[in-house]
Amino acid sequence: MKIIWVAGARPNFMKIAPIWKAMAAWNAGQVSAKTRFCPLLVHTGQHYDANMSDVFFRDLALPEPDYALGVGSGTHAEQTGRVMMAFEQILAREKPDAVGVVGDVNSTCACALATAKCYVLTGNRTPLLIHVEAGLRSGDRLMPEEINRLVTDALANVLFTTEESGTQNLLKEGIPPERIHFVGNVMVDSLLQALERDQATSRRFEPLAPSTGYGLVTLHRPSNVDDPALLVDIIAALQGIGQNIPLYMPIHPRTRAQWSDANMINLDSVATDRLPESPGLYGLPPLGYHDFLGLMRQAAFIITDSGGVQEESTVLGVPCITLRENTERPITVTVGTNVLLGRNPRALQEQVDRILRGEWKSGASPPGWDGHAAERIVSVLAKLGEGNQ
Repeated sequence: MKIIWVAGARPNFMKIAPIWKAMAAWNAGQVSAKTRFCPLLVHTGQHYDANMSDVFFRDLALPEPDYALGVGSGTHAEQTGRVMMAFEQILAREKPDAVGVVGDVNSTCACALATAKCYVLTGNRTPLLIHVEAGLRSGDRLMPEEINRLVTDALANVLFTTEESGTQNLLKEGIPPERIHFVGNVMVDSLLQALERDQATSRRFEPLAPSTGYGLVTLHRPSNVDDPALLVDIIAALQGIGQNIPLYMPIHPRTRAQWSDANMINLDSVATDRLPESPGLYGLPPLGYHDFLGLMRQAAFIITDSGGVQEESTVLGVPCITLRENTERPITVTVGTNVLLGRNPRALQEQVDRILRGEWKSGASPPGWDGHAAERIVSVLAKLGEGNQ
């Protein structure tokens, strides 16, 4: 089976890496070439900063992409259009049996659309469209990611879900049950593999970490960082918390741009040091997978608006405060360590105080988040490939 896997942004790499490894293990046990996978990797370049892209390929032992599209940034329409145009050419050239997209970024939706429309270009046949991490819903169509999820799932032929809510969402939307496969969470596969190799360390930042512990902060969603007044309130709340316990904050390029536009703090020189005029709040550049995972696993708590961080903190058992009104990953709240705070930075201090007093829920790892999701995905795909021989 010739299958093209598409990565556009850093969460995609973490999901594709264990699948790539599982495909290699499957191929090693096959005698006939007809039962093997022939994978190709496309990097759209949606995340193009080296710290948001290249370092993840190295950390996750992914091969160099077969195709690097280099689409860069732009409006949602511009970025989606550029990915579609470039990916269409790859489909025409490679004529794959299947295309695998993961997550919910613009590249996911763009390549799903191009695949669904490539019948003539691929020899009057349409490749199977596979969506890993299907069915997640926030219910908020103002989130660009929610639109990407809805469109991709409506077009996909094979849908792999990470939690029961995803399966139920797809069934409610009329997706035939035979297309839906609950396999667990491939991002957890990457996390557990890193822990087993003892590569999740934060030694790079140990000189800044006091024995009393620290918190970790990630912010990048437009609903938080594109609103100057809200961003000012969030940073003020973080500065207040930082007076009692240090906070590390890897600064996403989007957040950096909005911060600078708001004339809040000059971030040009931010490396591994306190933000100017912010004692206890350490600004960091975007981090590689192992560095970030190391900081996360040793943190006393996490403040975030990232879906992936909600999942990883749940598996690591680290208390997580999410600055969002909703989440497409409800199992991190019902089973895991996550709590939704809404867009309410003034309530952050109270929640951090609860954590430091030991009053936070302990949480647990959800079903299927066991490090073997990729193996289950490859098993399903192998059966589909055998059926198409």
